[in-house]
Amino acid sequence: MMVRDLMNTRVATATPDTPVSQAAAAMVAANAGSAVVMQGRFLAGILTERDVLRAAASGQNLSASLVSAWMTPDPHSARPDTSAEEAGQIMLLHGFRHLPIVEGREVCGVVSLRDLFASRIRRPQER
Repeated sequence: MMVRDLMNTRVATATPDTPVSQAAAAMVAANAGSAVVMQGRFLAGILTERDVLRAAASGQNLSASLVSAWMTPDPHSARPDTSAEEAGQIMLLHGFRHLPIVEGREVCGVVSLRDLFASRIRRPQER
């Protein structure tokens, strides 16, 4: 199975200059655990729910604190034709739970560990 079959295409986005509170609101609206940080059309970073939690724990005003201070810059990414196993391996080796999926220079989705697990676990059929 390829990540194109598993990735979430409803992606929250932010820019490095977006306040953390606004990026977090976009993540909630998209029901996503991360926001891809874009510099124009290019992937500049990723902000995850763990990053938002760290920012909140810092005591800083999240309406004034910028995404650039908390994001992971230049994140690892994968192509849509990456296998689910390879994506999982990348994520586990580097210790993250969200992987941007990029085709050419275009972000087309994000795959999470939850997406990868869901593809492996069969739910009982309703009777």
